[in-house]
Amino acid sequence: MTKKMTQGSPIRLILGFTLPLLAGMLFQQLYNLVDTLIVGRFLGINALAGVGSTASITFLVLGFCMGVCSGFSIPVARSFGAGDQLRLRQYVVNGSLLAAGFAVVMTVVTMLLCRTILQIMGTPAECIEEAYTYLQVIFAGIPAAFLYNLLSGYLQALGDSRTPLFFLVFSSIVNVALDLFTILNLNMGVFGAALATVVSQALSGMLCLLWIRRRYPVLRFGRSDLVVRKDRMAELCRNGVPMGLQYSITAIGNVVLQAGMNSLGAAAVAASTAGTKISMFLACLPNALGTTMATYCAQNVGAGRDDRLTPGVISASLLGFGYTLLALGIALVAGVPLSTLFLNGEDAARLAGMAQQYLLINVIAYPLLTLVNVVRCSIQGMGFSLFSICSGIMEMIARTLAGVVLIPMFGYAGACVGGPLAWLFADIFLIPAFFMCKKTLLRRVRPEHVARVVHPAQHSAAHVYTSPSLTLARHHVTAL
Repeated sequence: MTKKMTQGSPIRLILGFTLPLLAGMLFQQLYNLVDTLIVGRFLGINALAGVGSTASITFLVLGFCMGVCSGFSIPVARSFGAGDQLRLRQYVVNGSLLAAGFAVVMTVVTMLLCRTILQIMGTPAECIEEAYTYLQVIFAGIPAAFLYNLLSGYLQALGDSRTPLFFLVFSSIVNVALDLFTILNLNMGVFGAALATVVSQALSGMLCLLWIRRRYPVLRFGRSDLVVRKDRMAELCRNGVPMGLQYSITAIGNVVLQAGMNSLGAAAVAASTAGTKISMFLACLPNALGTTMATYCAQNVGAGRDDRLTPGVISASLLGFGYTLLALGIALVAGVPLSTLFLNGEDAARLAGMAQQYLLINVIAYPLLTLVNVVRCSIQGMGFSLFSICSGIMEMIARTLAGVVLIPMFGYAGACVGGPLAWLFADIFLIPAFFMCKKTLLRRVRPEHVARVVHPAQHSAAHVYTSPSLTLARHHVTAL
């Protein structure tokens, strides 16, 4: 079901769109948690450390995939907000062609280079084979990741955040069942855990495709629609590539941070892996708010409702700030018991305490994470995707400092502050950038549009707004 976010209470629209996204992310993290839990409990600390040591590399690659797909959905959302179905369909067709090309190239390159990357990172010798096996399967599943993320992005661009939820619930159940079957019954080790993840994601993507073919005529296209339009591809790349690079640049900092963590040994890697998995689960709401704001801002910019941008950002931020208290309570009460689920052996209690330390430091900083997601995704939805690269650079610098300076000085505690430090650095850039982007939007509108922003009741909401140009985006990146 499509849903326009250009009229009505911003906080109600944002909450209504966010809740299904939140549920979907929780289920997604649930099967990630189960992956880690089963590996840690049944395959041992070395296997857990092997899987955990791949997290930053996986995010480097799959983060680019997610960023590109999110960026491709922004012109779709703007076209939907403007009521231009022809332009919307052109973006869908050309975005699908681009995504297929990206998927093939990335699969080949990453599978060839993954062992070299692990060696450069200094992955502990006792877990490098498990890490390599896990990465090979995950990278082979890159096309499945593109399929699901692209199609779910298209659905969200049309205001439908519920349908992807249903498919994620189904795939989560499948993933858990396959985890248990491949590891306990077939004795496939970490290969089985990775295979279960790829298969479940492929099923989610196929279900999205079938649903779109049946229920969303505006997103369907046949052979006659497969026309390459350079202007549409250029606009898609202007939105998608910077967002993908933002994830990858951020992940470079994660790689440096992970390399520093690897130097502390397999036990520290296992503890941080457990803490990271729980933190990612609790961080689902701030992440869901970010996805919501990309669609919210894109639709409103497309409809010329720039007056709704700041109220939306404030509403989403307040929701995230309030949630931090709940997340902190959960971490204090359940952090150690949950960490213990991932660990076994005589060191399990000590490692659970280390995981709790990592978890608490990150959860306390969730207001910073909320602002990163809400403000950055709002800027992206407004059409200034190049700013994503700048915020990613800020995060990379912070995590690099943690990996190169703080870990040698403070050990495990230095690794724990890597995430919060990165969010702080990004916020220092993003908050003033948001207001500069909004000012640019207001300068670009026609006089009658300015009047409509001041007196929205006197003008039609059907005004079609043109996205900011690449030249203006570059100008303001330089200015900042």
